[in-house]
Amino acid sequence: MSHPHPELKTAPPLPANGLRVIALGGLGEIGRNMTVFEYAGKLLIVDCGVLFPEEHQPGVDVILPDFTSIRDRLDDIVAVVLTHGHEDHIGGVPYLLRERADIPVVGSKLTLAFLEAKLKEHGIRPRTVRVREGDRRGFGPFNCEFVAVNHSIPDGLAVAIRTGAGMVLHTGDFKMDQFPLDERITDLRAFARLGEEGVDLFLTDSTNAEVPGFTTSERELNPAIEQVLRTAPRRVIVSSFASHVHRIQQVLDAAHQHGRKVAFVGRSMVRNMGIARELGYLKVPSGLVVNMKELEKLPDHKIALVCTGSQGEPMAALSRMANRDHVIRIGKGDTVLLASSLIPGNENAIYRVINGLTRWGANVVHKGNAKVHVSGHASAGELVYCYNIVKPRNVMPVHGEWRHLRANGDLAIRTGVDPDRVVIAEDGVVVDLVDGRASITGKVPAGYVYVDGMTVGGATEASLKDRVTLAQEGVVTVVAIVDANTGSLAEAPDFLARGFEHDDTTFAPVIPVIEKVLATAASEGVGDAVQLEQLIARAVANWAFRTHRRKPLIIPVIIDA
Repeated sequence: MSHPHPELKTAPPLPANGLRVIALGGLGEIGRNMTVFEYAGKLLIVDCGVLFPEEHQPGVDVILPDFTSIRDRLDDIVAVVLTHGHEDHIGGVPYLLRERADIPVVGSKLTLAFLEAKLKEHGIRPRTVRVREGDRRGFGPFNCEFVAVNHSIPDGLAVAIRTGAGMVLHTGDFKMDQFPLDERITDLRAFARLGEEGVDLFLTDSTNAEVPGFTTSERELNPAIEQVLRTAPRRVIVSSFASHVHRIQQVLDAAHQHGRKVAFVGRSMVRNMGIARELGYLKVPSGLVVNMKELEKLPDHKIALVCTGSQGEPMAALSRMANRDHVIRIGKGDTVLLASSLIPGNENAIYRVINGLTRWGANVVHKGNAKVHVSGHASAGELVYCYNIVKPRNVMPVHGEWRHLRANGDLAIRTGVDPDRVVIAEDGVVVDLVDGRASITGKVPAGYVYVDGMTVGGATEASLKDRVTLAQEGVVTVVAIVDANTGSLAEAPDFLARGFEHDDTTFAPVIPVIEKVLATAASEGVGDAVQLEQLIARAVANWAFRTHRRKPLIIPVIIDA
């Protein structure tokens, strides 16, 4: 297996008949999936998603792929192809379209509907191209064929990209549920046909590559979901992704069967389920779904709510219920059903919500204690089937952390792919397919771009480090009045501390330290306020660490007397 090397340089120019593949997100992480294909001077982008922040990224709303490497080539982009409608594949599109509004956006009916609703909030009207499985469309020098794949959201597509350099097959997110709720299975006949034609580079979903066997069918959740809606003594509150149409369909069917009415809670849930219902992906028996006002008139055992927040997101409905910050007051006898996964990095937040809900007396049913979730991704057995059917010449695992990518690469090798033709890349690593061989040739910048309130890319690693420091170590502001003539203190400095344990006497020992710094500076002729502030900050920081084993953020303010 060829691995990335930290010493990679900028890639050389692409050979005349080469195809270049660069993932700007989704490799080494679960989220912000985005892959750029370059051929004959044109660019085709597949997916453009967001990554949700973890605890060491306070104040960040979402994290975007880094567009730096394509920013001066926006006019060369012939299309953005979206494989399916999950946030980690479409969430970054509004930010890409801000850079060039008329890039054609290609996707299936449901995917485009979810995207257009999202873009409306950003005030953007996209140029869309609707496709379905079986379609073949040309975008510049790229000929794209779309193949049905089954996932945890309807209308998922894999895409075969034919170019003069060879054919690439990108699975998107997929699994091989043989009994899907919408009866639309992953089209292995098409995979086989493409394999016969010759797949030069196979990009495969690695999320579940470490899981042996086969992913359970979505239908097998029915008994557990049905049991909750049948036996719960009072209200049932179900939390799921706002785009997980199949899971919510099962909840609606079970609620209907047991005489419960359903209300959707949470802006994205109401919006997406409205779209799915309108387009016929969500089948709702008449009279089943009501609004909150009507629901409040019903007895508790006739009520089911479907809300967002299954990942413990602080602002979503479920977290707010757990914190007693929502109109829905959870109480004894209520049942909460978390019909969702644990995305790596969110475990603590989810358990915090489960504990909060349990504390108010709710019975919380989740994947840890009941069969209420199955993954949307192919396990090892399914991936091996795909390698054997497609017989790819080169393989590049995508969508996953390092351990997932490596496990997926090993599976390809076990089915007979030459280890030298399995490319394990990271975000920003350049992979070139030339004369039928894929190899790593360099890298481009692919850092995290933080969306923080209204600013994009304003927050940096350094400012997040400051936020973490503020949260963990506190802040000390030192106000020093300095005599402009002598360079010494005109009076004792003021100390304002927050989040740093202190009393009236804490800072007395640091005054001589400041005096000494100022004396040294004066003797060396340093009188510039900015330089003095830096000297004081360093001296106070060193003192705080020596005496208190703490590293508060030090903010020095110098006032001339």
